[in-house]
Amino acid sequence: MGLRFIFMLTRNDRTVPDASQQLETALSLGVRHIGFKDIGLPLEQLKVLNAAIKAGGATSYLEVVSLDRESEIVSAKAATEIGVDVLLGGTRVDDVLPIIKGTGIQYFPFPGRITGHPSVLEGTIEEIVESAKTITRHDGVHGLDLLAYRSAQNVPELMKAVCAAVAKPVYIAGSIDTSERIAVVQNAGAAGFTIGTAALDGKYPAREKDVRSQLAAIIRDVAALNKHLSPIHKKSLSTAFAGQVEGQVNNTQIKVALFNGSSGWSFRQQGDELFFVHRGCLLMKFRDREEIVEPGEFIVVPHGVEHCAVALGGEACEVLLATA
Repeated sequence: MGLRFIFMLTRNDRTVPDASQQLETALSLGVRHIGFKDIGLPLEQLKVLNAAIKAGGATSYLEVVSLDRESEIVSAKAATEIGVDVLLGGTRVDDVLPIIKGTGIQYFPFPGRITGHPSVLEGTIEEIVESAKTITRHDGVHGLDLLAYRSAQNVPELMKAVCAAVAKPVYIAGSIDTSERIAVVQNAGAAGFTIGTAALDGKYPAREKDVRSQLAAIIRDVAALNKHLSPIHKKSLSTAFAGQVEGQVNNTQIKVALFNGSSGWSFRQQGDELFFVHRGCLLMKFRDREEIVEPGEFIVVPHGVEHCAVALGGEACEVLLATA
């Protein structure tokens, strides 16, 4: 699946007032995992925001920042009313699970001891790991939301220890603002990470500080880490024919060929063959008929079928061949 980037419409643990505007930018760039906090905007506006995220084809996330039991229960109930796909954060698993049971909401609570606002992760690595193990034993817990970069511990070691200790996915949150930190997250074995304030405030290394440039840079860096960037550039068919270029798409062989005169009768034991005429005119002879294939047209010759390709007009015919 690759490392998942979750764009949070939040600054300092609060949903930003212009969340709807920032959402439009994110969706236009193809961001498909978008979250917000349960404070910063009224519940009705959060409902509208959540609906817009889903309408844009993205998965919605609500991250809880409540610090007491009563507030966390209220937040969990809000998550069900808003209708988010994923509930991030919170620490009171026994209180939250009954509330979201049967809703289809995936639940990723915080491991460790969370204090303050913005939230801080306290405790030793060993204590946080034990908390992670305990939490993920619950059937209704789908993974963890680890505030790794809000911890005073050795962050890479903390992430590795937690990811190694549990069999469920771990998302990393808190102050991720460089491609180097994203790479550390991936190397630790995490399933994904969140970025909010860094992108909204123009702190991520990019050509410009506007949100579009920030998100585009993050998307590019994540794609590079996931090996989702293509090294293949466009080619001109005219240039390709001059160099007899060949390539492959999955199990299909692609090559270019120049036909002069007649190719002679032949057939393929296996694999059909497609003849796409780029320039010139090709006569395809079969035992029962003949077909003229002009520029921009193609013909498929099934395997086992005898055929003879002839270039017409006394000129070479440029053909793109695709064979299974």
